[in-house]
Amino acid sequence: MTTPLAPLITDALPSRWPTVARAVALLTVITGLLLVAFAWPSVRSSVHDVPVAVAGPAPAVAQIRTALEQRLPGGFAISEVADTAAAEQLIRDRQVYGAIDLSTGTPNVILASAASTAVAQTLQSMATGLGQAGNTGTPVAVRDLAALPAEDPRGAGLAAGALPLVMGGLLSAVLLIRLVHGTGRRIAGALAFAATGGLTVAAILQFWFGSLSGSYPANVGAVALTIAATSLTVLGLESLLGIAGIGIGAIAMMLIGNPLSGTATAPEMLPGWSGTLGQLLPPGAGGRLLRSTAFFDGRGATQAITVLVAWIALGAVLCLVGGLRARRAANSA
Repeated sequence: MTTPLAPLITDALPSRWPTVARAVALLTVITGLLLVAFAWPSVRSSVHDVPVAVAGPAPAVAQIRTALEQRLPGGFAISEVADTAAAEQLIRDRQVYGAIDLSTGTPNVILASAASTAVAQTLQSMATGLGQAGNTGTPVAVRDLAALPAEDPRGAGLAAGALPLVMGGLLSAVLLIRLVHGTGRRIAGALAFAATGGLTVAAILQFWFGSLSGSYPANVGAVALTIAATSLTVLGLESLLGIAGIGIGAIAMMLIGNPLSGTATAPEMLPGWSGTLGQLLPPGAGGRLLRSTAFFDGRGATQAITVLVAWIALGAVLCLVGGLRARRAANSA
């Protein structure tokens, strides 16, 4: 006599409808947050407190200041300088994005498109407005003190390269967490990948796409610091908080840092405080550093390097603290 076998249950029981509703609500919230994170900076982008210089006699400078304030209220933070050389020095040191030169009697506009194509376009439109206001019929001369490479005159490669740098740092952290054991080995792996990733990304952007100029080793260093800051921060958060640390790191770097980096426009063109916040995170600091090394001989890079090194140090400390805590837990067990 054989006993009939019980039917095999191949499918799990259907979820309750409240569970389905909660999943739909969560997905809706996530989609809304993604849209806000990536679209809000672009939609609300405008010119406000963009640093520019005005060179020339005090009465002429005051007249230009009034004209700029009438045309774009609150759009520019004006630095008054005596002559053309002083204005150019501020541009080269990345203290201003451009200048209006009145020292020769005829207005001239000096810009640096490599610092920001969006601001450069604004300054060019200002030059057109100055020419029309002068009623001379002669267009105002525009001179680009730091032009983008001829192979990429819009800076598309540099703007598009911001996201892969963040993704590379995040992916390296996730892979190291899954494949490598030991705090020291993970830190070493992150630094090694930052070096090889820097060599690869800088070579592609500079020698293939033609998006970068300047010193290749300096550009490698800028890319490597950006990758290392992202990777080590995520590694440190995971070692301290577990899987939640990866989520926190991804949100900080992808959903906050990348949209607020200002790499595609300029930090001053982002709404409110967001541009300042973006420069304190690895994506924004890395974008500014790469512009400095590629087009300005490293000028204006001090703050960006400080921010990136601070994130690298924070990530390493978090890794060590998490590793010590895990070792103590294993010993007590």
